[in-house]
Amino acid sequence: MKNILLFLITFFLFSCQSKELINTNTSTLKIAFGSCANEDKKQPMLNIAADLQPDVFIYLGDNIYGDSENMDVLSAKYAKLAGKSEFQNLQKQTKVLATWDDHDFGENDAGRHYRFKAESKEIFMNFWNVPADSERRKHEGIYGVEYLEKDGLKVQIILLDTRTFRDDLIHRTKGDARYKNDYAFTESADSTFLGADQWQWLEEEFKAKADVRIIASSNQFSHEYNGWESWTNVPYEQQKMIDLIKKTKANGVVFISGDVHWGEISKLETEKTYPIYDVTSSGITQTWYNVEPNKNRVGASVRQNNIGLIEITKQQSTKLKLSIFDKTNKAVVEHLVNLKEISF
Repeated sequence: MKNILLFLITFFLFSCQSKELINTNTSTLKIAFGSCANEDKKQPMLNIAADLQPDVFIYLGDNIYGDSENMDVLSAKYAKLAGKSEFQNLQKQTKVLATWDDHDFGENDAGRHYRFKAESKEIFMNFWNVPADSERRKHEGIYGVEYLEKDGLKVQIILLDTRTFRDDLIHRTKGDARYKNDYAFTESADSTFLGADQWQWLEEEFKAKADVRIIASSNQFSHEYNGWESWTNVPYEQQKMIDLIKKTKANGVVFISGDVHWGEISKLETEKTYPIYDVTSSGITQTWYNVEPNKNRVGASVRQNNIGLIEITKQQSTKLKLSIFDKTNKAVVEHLVNLKEISF
C-alpha cells in the first residue's frame, strides 16, 4: 500500500512539473500570408486567414489586379478591396502588411521601365496605411522591414520590392527546347532583381539580430526553374542572395512567395548555406490549370485557393511549422523545421 501511495505522489508531482514546463516555456508566433486576389471576386480565404488568429497577415502581391497606367483606375480597384467585408474582417483581427507584384504595381510582368511606378507607390503606401515617417516612404521602391516579438522570440519580416528596380527578363525564343514557358535564363551578370540600393539595405538588415527572418518576395525563390517569372530566371541574383546569407551569417531565413496561382513548399539545398525554404501561397481568388514540376517541392502542391501559415514555437528548441490551408480551413500541406536546421 505504501509503495502504491509513493508511486501516486511521484506521478502527481512529475505531471505538475511537466505541465509547468510546457506552460512557461512555450511561445508561438503565427504569420499568415497570401497573394493573387481579384478585387471583383468574393474572398472567403481572408475569413480563413482571420480564423487562424495570426499575429500578422502579409499580402505578397497581386493584391488587386490593377494593370493600368491610369492611377484613378488603380485607386478605384483598391477601393473595391477596401469595401469587401472579408478584408475588413481581416483588418479587425490582425496587423496587415503588404508588398506588391506586377498587377498591383501596374502592368503585367513589368519591372523598372513601368512609367508610373512613383505614382503607383504613393497609392500603395496610402492604401496600406504605411506611416508618414516610415523609411519605406523615404526611398525609391516599397521595400521595408518589420519586427514581431513575443516572450523573447524575435522575428524579422523583410518586405522585398521585386518590381521597381528589376531589369526586363529575357523572353524565350519560340521553339527553344532549352527553356520553358515565357522566360529563359538571363545570362548577364549585370541584370538585377532588386537593384543596388535595395541589395545594400538588405545586407544591413541581415546583420540585425533576429531568431527567424521571413523574406516576403512576390516571386518564388527556392523552386525548380519553370519558365515563369521567378528568381530562377536571374541565376546570378539568386546566387547573390545565397552568398549574402552566407556572408552575413543570417540565421533562420525562410522565403514566402506568391504569383503562380498554386501553393507549395520548396526546399533549396545550397553548397554555402543551410537549406532555403520557400512557402508559396497563391491565390486568394486565383487558380491555374496546371502545376509545374518542381524537384525541390516538399509534400504535395495545392491547386485550390489557399492561405499560407508559419507558426514559430519557442520551447527548449525553436521549431517552425510551415503550412498551407485550403478553403475548408484544413492544413493540406505541413512541414516541420527545427531552427537548428536553418542556422549556421
